[in-house]
Amino acid sequence: MWRQDPAGDQREGMMTGKPQAADIRTMEDFAAYVGLSRPTVSKFFNDPASVRSNTRKRIEQAIGASGFLPNLFAVNLKRRRTRILGVIIPNAADPFYMELTRRIEEIADAAGYFAVVLSSAGRPDLEVEAIERFQSMNIAGAIVAPLGGTGVQGKLASLGSRVPLIYVDSPGADDAPFVGTDNRHSFGLIVDYLCRSGEPPCFLGMPGVNRNAQSRRLAYEEAMQAAGHAPMVLPTPEGASWEFERIGHEQTQLALRAGLPTRTLLCANDRLAFGALLAGWEAGLRIGAAMGSGADAAVEAADVVFMQSRVSAVPAALHLSRETMKIAMENVVFALGVKGVVMIAGFAGYASMWAAVFADSGVAALCVLNSVRMLYKK
Repeated sequence: MWRQDPAGDQREGMMTGKPQAADIRTMEDFAAYVGLSRPTVSKFFNDPASVRSNTRKRIEQAIGASGFLPNLFAVNLKRRRTRILGVIIPNAADPFYMELTRRIEEIADAAGYFAVVLSSAGRPDLEVEAIERFQSMNIAGAIVAPLGGTGVQGKLASLGSRVPLIYVDSPGADDAPFVGTDNRHSFGLIVDYLCRSGEPPCFLGMPGVNRNAQSRRLAYEEAMQAAGHAPMVLPTPEGASWEFERIGHEQTQLALRAGLPTRTLLCANDRLAFGALLAGWEAGLRIGAAMGSGADAAVEAADVVFMQSRVSAVPAALHLSRETMKIAMENVVFALGVKGVVMIAGFAGYASMWAAVFADSGVAALCVLNSVRMLYKK
């Protein structure tokens, strides 16, 4: 009778040099455990489809039995070109940068890369430190939202000479690839629309945290002059604070006490606008429209709330409002018409009790059914 001896199996594994599952620490240990070469195992972890199906099944079974997973960070550092994407942002708590990094991570993961995000916290010295750290990590590429300090330009240029470098939100070097807003074009369109649809706007700028602060103010001034109006720029506190909501709230309060030069206020970014909306609400002003994902004060003060935070919601809301008025008018005309006909027929002695019931309950039911069409309007 044959009996398996666990201790004997362990001794046999030790004698043959095959590591046990609990002893696996490195890729070499796992390759010896599976009984394959290290390049084959490494090839599997880089691209499972690149190895033969029976080999892939063998490795997957070994992973399930041992629970081993390679240190992909260490593996990447050993390569000439890693699959690490470096991302530097100026403020990790800013909602814009939070959403930006979330999308970058999703796209990088889908492409087989993984993003490492570092924040400079608005400090040039931390931005330099983040650049140097990514250089030591041998990253495959970098996405940077720069502060715009002159002392950092050399470091960024050095990084851009080694790997692909893309600037976002705020431009870096003039000839470097940049993804962001064309402030001159966008503010020109905004100011032109506001001037044509109402009063020329005054401008609440952002603190000097990056190049956008000066660029957007100059774009506003240029657009106002092109429209034939004198620029009206509200005071902005000195410094490079990222507390935009607080600044927008405080500066708008001061402007309201002193008297706004116009009833239209243009803010340099959304977070400043949230603070300005709160100040307006506290002053009892009617704001107009707000996004459902925005500040509570804006939602409370607004006449219309868009549940989707997209500009396309504005024309969609206008279309739905027109359709609603159209259906409401149809219901009014239909109800009054039927009731009028039944009343006249009743006075003439031709309308029965059932005709009166139809003119009341029947017409109400038909109007409700007609209104249900709004659920299918797009």
